[in-house]
Amino acid sequence: MRQLENCSRQKPLVGLNAVVTGASGGIGRAIAVALSREGARVCAVARNATALAETVAAAKKYSPAESFQADLSAQEQLQSCVLHLEAIGRVDILVHCAAIIHLGLMERARVQDFDAQYCTNVRAPYLLTQRLLPLLTAARGQIAFINSSVGLAAKRPDLGQYSATKHALRALADSLREEVNAKGVRVLSVYLGRTATPMQEAVSHAENKAYHPETLLQPEEVASVVVHALTLPPGAEVTDISIRPTYRSY
Repeated sequence: MRQLENCSRQKPLVGLNAVVTGASGGIGRAIAVALSREGARVCAVARNATALAETVAAAKKYSPAESFQADLSAQEQLQSCVLHLEAIGRVDILVHCAAIIHLGLMERARVQDFDAQYCTNVRAPYLLTQRLLPLLTAARGQIAFINSSVGLAAKRPDLGQYSATKHALRALADSLREEVNAKGVRVLSVYLGRTATPMQEAVSHAENKAYHPETLLQPEEVASVVVHALTLPPGAEVTDISIRPTYRSY
């Protein structure tokens, strides 16, 4: 009976096109698959072609899906991605998951690392949103920025550069929301605590700490919250969501 109910359940995103950046793994992959499960046609964007193929294979179990390999911090590759999406002709949902992180105290952190984080964490989502805004506006679509808890408060000295980019991403989303609200476009920011992803594993190793993914948020948990917000009736707009592990070990 439960299987029949699942098969007959109305999928709220059927007929909609969704773009998910950073979709080669972790949170981005989980969101791409969750959107597909709700009926959306997903274009998964990331740098790693092999991992992207795995994401698309998982998403195709539910809905049509495709990949576009690109490093969005590189201007020409971002341009190619935009042209590809414009050729499709419709974008209903844009989810920004791509991000990089470098640890380091200000007294010795490299400015090159700061520049790299700015290009990926701020400039790329800004430009991609700007270029796709006509399509999103025409569709009365939605934009989700997957942010971090350090985008709300910079509490660690070795995360100054990363925190600065996440605070900037918050400002970008807040300002954009005021710009497009009257046009029917919804803008969501999601502030995450530590999540079990390859990036978090690398951070744990850089901190010389054991990595215990079972104590962290799971990508599928994050995806469930994000997709729930994106499938609300159009008269409701969720602006900000903070999520953290229930039992924090850090």
